[in-house]
Amino acid sequence: MPAHLEGRAIVEKYGREDVLRILRVPSRQLTSWQRAGLIASSEDFSFQQLVQLRKLRDLASTRVSVKNIRRSIDAMQRVSGMANPLLESVAVQRGSRLAFRQWGALVDPVTRQMAFDFELAPCAGMAVVRSRGAAPASLNSEAQEMFLRAVRLEERPETLPEAKEVYQAILEIQPSHAPAAINLGTIFYNERDFNAAEHYYRCATEADPEYALAFFDLGNVLDELQRLPEAIAAYERALELVPQYADAHYNLALAYERRAEPRRALRHWTMYARLDPAGPWASHARHQAKKILGGERLAIVTRHGRTMRVGMAS
Repeated sequence: MPAHLEGRAIVEKYGREDVLRILRVPSRQLTSWQRAGLIASSEDFSFQQLVQLRKLRDLASTRVSVKNIRRSIDAMQRVSGMANPLLESVAVQRGSRLAFRQWGALVDPVTRQMAFDFELAPCAGMAVVRSRGAAPASLNSEAQEMFLRAVRLEERPETLPEAKEVYQAILEIQPSHAPAAINLGTIFYNERDFNAAEHYYRCATEADPEYALAFFDLGNVLDELQRLPEAIAAYERALELVPQYADAHYNLALAYERRAEPRRALRHWTMYARLDPAGPWASHARHQAKKILGGERLAIVTRHGRTMRVGMAS
């Protein structure tokens, strides 16, 4: 168990709707994690499970698939004896799999390879650690402790104002702390203060231009502000960073349909259904794709460039 949870009796319980609201993830995503065995199939969740779900949410914006997350966790349990590697160590994206920060090394549990870890994690509360300019270790440590405190404060309505203050304090001492900017933006998003949410999501994209989740969240708030062209640009940037980001494909398909651009929507409906083939949202995506194909004579071009059926003009 991580040091910050030792000796602390976690008795809080969160219902499914509370978890979806706090983490702002789609119900289909939570169901997908439960089906994969990454989180218990339950309608009630502990604080520790909430922390684990937050890490899984961050991993959803990387190139690591749910299947490979499951595979990496299973392998780490076998080689380390850990009950829950996501809570007991720091997961780091390495290609299409996860490595885990342990014993001064990065461990790929699937290959059982180890590499010396030259980097300090910017924040141990983050599931995905990227290389960036190193801040002093003391500053990272202070920001880490403040971040964990803010996460706890955020979960109770009566302490939400204090959580805001802590996140803002983190950004004052470490402006490049993208997770703090994301979480602060999400608080304002849930309060429907979309202008403030946009500001902090943009701060996150500037702090870490390769953070797909930041661009996805920015797209969501721009959509709420009815700035659809900018929202589309943000979703497209998320997909440039992570082409297999299923929820970005889904939201981009919706955006293109609202702009009456069914051909562009078709590609993203199809990609979403391929990436997340189970559940009612995949059925909806397939239905939308079928409707577009049935309602238009779309041009179909072979891999060799020969047009087999000519569609209407774009």
